[in-house]
Amino acid sequence: MMLRKLLNSVDSQFLNGLKLQIGGSSYLASRSVFSLPEAVGLDSDRSDEENGEMDWDNLGFALTPTDYMYVMKCSRDGYFTHGKLNRYGNIELSPSAGVLNYGQGLFEGLKAYRRAKGAGFLLFRPEENAKRMQVGAERMCMPAPSVDQFTHAVEQTVLANKRWVPPSGKGSLYIRPLLIGSGAILGLAPAPEYTFLVYAAPVGTYFKEGMAPINLLIERETHRATPGGTGGVKTIANYAPVLQAQMRAKSKGFSDVLYLDSVNKRYLEEASSCNLFIVKGGVISTPYTNGTILPGITRKSIIELARNNGYQVSERLVSIDDLREADEVFCTGTAVVVSPVSSITYQGHRYRYRTGEETVSKKLYEALTSIQMGLVEDKLGWIVNIN
Repeated sequence: MMLRKLLNSVDSQFLNGLKLQIGGSSYLASRSVFSLPEAVGLDSDRSDEENGEMDWDNLGFALTPTDYMYVMKCSRDGYFTHGKLNRYGNIELSPSAGVLNYGQGLFEGLKAYRRAKGAGFLLFRPEENAKRMQVGAERMCMPAPSVDQFTHAVEQTVLANKRWVPPSGKGSLYIRPLLIGSGAILGLAPAPEYTFLVYAAPVGTYFKEGMAPINLLIERETHRATPGGTGGVKTIANYAPVLQAQMRAKSKGFSDVLYLDSVNKRYLEEASSCNLFIVKGGVISTPYTNGTILPGITRKSIIELARNNGYQVSERLVSIDDLREADEVFCTGTAVVVSPVSSITYQGHRYRYRTGEETVSKKLYEALTSIQMGLVEDKLGWIVNIN
């Protein structure tokens, strides 16, 4: 407790408002700058295994500020240097930062789980997120951390915030890596400096229905992406444009919006934040990623799991006619995991689908989450152990 009082005193007198210097200008404010061992030690009076502040049984998908975030800045030669853990807090940017003026930013999302048996934590395929960020960075004219740098930053963020990882079966620690153009720029051009930042929050289920089946509304006039655009990368600019359609759908009682292709307005693409699968006669189909659909890591994992379990999986154009005839529909994503769809409404017609214990989506959900939470042996090499 004395250590905490000393920290608070130092925070208020010296570290409050401390800023990381990027190329001679201040872009990121933090409350402290420590290595991992020092950072974890600062809260040594807190239990790593229990967090009495949290009601784990009623954990939703919302921001709960945690203790630390990881920050790494890009040097002038275009490479990211050694990062560090800072106390979680607000960041400071120039009004002319590239991310604020031109949307030059990317984000990722992945989860850490508390091991069901024994100590430690489990990360699910973080190298896939790192690779996807690199692809997005190339499209957005940004430098990107290496796979090792990305994975290291995520691991350090989990360890520094380990008291916030929910008990096994109660949720997960959602991890949000950000890559932003933090340097000041006025003319339309890539920012001169970049910041990579990782923060985390404990979360439960994404949709308000929890694990109950969701209901989707097909949107004809608003499109998430267009050919030649940025629909295939996880840029921040992809998300605000769908809010209007999403809020309109939610006001009518739907869980989310399902978007059509912008050319023919006939082929299914994805929902606002998750990929789509349909099942017909035992065959699983999903829209192929052609530059307008985000190549989801959960999507990729479900395809691999399904094929390993004997299902035929087809990546193809999926039309509204296919949707009308489907036996089963489900969505996948880091946040939603595998979410069964009860109905989809299109031009006033509601199409209903099979849900429940014996569905393909239920079986794949159990197979996936059993690996993610360490309940079964990881024979695919997807799990990174953090001790």
